[in-house]
Amino acid sequence: MLDNWLSPISLGTLALPDLNEDQLGSRMQIHTEGKFPSLQGIQIAILALNEREGLALRKALYPLSFPFEGLHIADLGTIRKSTEEFIMPVLIELHESGILPIIVGTDPALMQIQYKGLQHELQHINMVAFDETIRLSIPEEGAKPDLFNEIVFQEKSKLFNLGIIGCQTHFILPGTYRLMEELHFDYIRLGTAKTNLSEVEPIIRDADLLGFQLASIKQSEAPGQENATPSGFNVEEICQLSRYGGMSEKVKSFGVFGYKAALDRKAQTANVIAQMIWYFLDGLQNRKGDFPVATDGLTEYIVELKSLDFTVTFWKSQRSGRWWLQVPVKTTKKHQRHRLIPCSYNDYKMASQDELPDRLVNAFKRFL
Repeated sequence: MLDNWLSPISLGTLALPDLNEDQLGSRMQIHTEGKFPSLQGIQIAILALNEREGLALRKALYPLSFPFEGLHIADLGTIRKSTEEFIMPVLIELHESGILPIIVGTDPALMQIQYKGLQHELQHINMVAFDETIRLSIPEEGAKPDLFNEIVFQEKSKLFNLGIIGCQTHFILPGTYRLMEELHFDYIRLGTAKTNLSEVEPIIRDADLLGFQLASIKQSEAPGQENATPSGFNVEEICQLSRYGGMSEKVKSFGVFGYKAALDRKAQTANVIAQMIWYFLDGLQNRKGDFPVATDGLTEYIVELKSLDFTVTFWKSQRSGRWWLQVPVKTTKKHQRHRLIPCSYNDYKMASQDELPDRLVNAFKRFL
């Protein structure tokens, strides 16, 4: 039973005023003392990995509005111990039940457990992290491994692609960029992402797992984190990125990591995380049911690349207006979920001008 791994929420400790029926806290099933929610019909489950941070988040989250008719959410409380042994059984059971977990924790390394919880369900995983740096390095004997090293370099790794969004060059060694390129992984620097957020959406749409490190948000916007820096996304941008995540038909896990309530001035960061969750839910509410749910309603566009002497096929959804590029090589059954690569209208326009964007060329190489 899940309640063996989770501590209930004390509503009295939250000290919230009475909520009306149009506020989020009134429309969720909540794990309280002696009352564990029925998961029948639940689509989203909120999990705090630390008690103090969970309390601060709920104070900010529960009073928000609830315009999400038909979306069934449960707050399952707080993991009794923030360790892999306690977190993994919960994540695995939720994934097996078709429930998407929203996870909030203090330690950036907990994102690794978020990944492990999903690898029991999927053969190949597309993982996207929002971070100020790239936590990956060439393995060296005796050196402490970076966050993603165990995932990327483990034997029979299930990682298909890793995308890093919001990284800042002044934190990253040149060799790390070379390693990402050799592995055909994606990265988008902070300045590029901020210039046009809509061009980041295709990478998010291709993710099975989204992990937001609070380090990707500037200190003035989210002070409740260790070693915060002055540059990063602002609240409006990070909420838009969260909404893109919710709209993705592929996303099965959403996490926010690095939150330290003891450093949070006037619960500002708790409110940022609450808004991120709200906009993720808004994206979920507005999913269009296109690929990979169904290919009905996709219009085919064939483009001849004269300089490369072959043709490529783009698909546009009439439901959402979003674009995909079909992989021009034969894919195995295990790769079927990834055979259409999310892209943008600008990518299609570039291809029509006989130029294929580097990101899409890189994506093709992952199938070879």
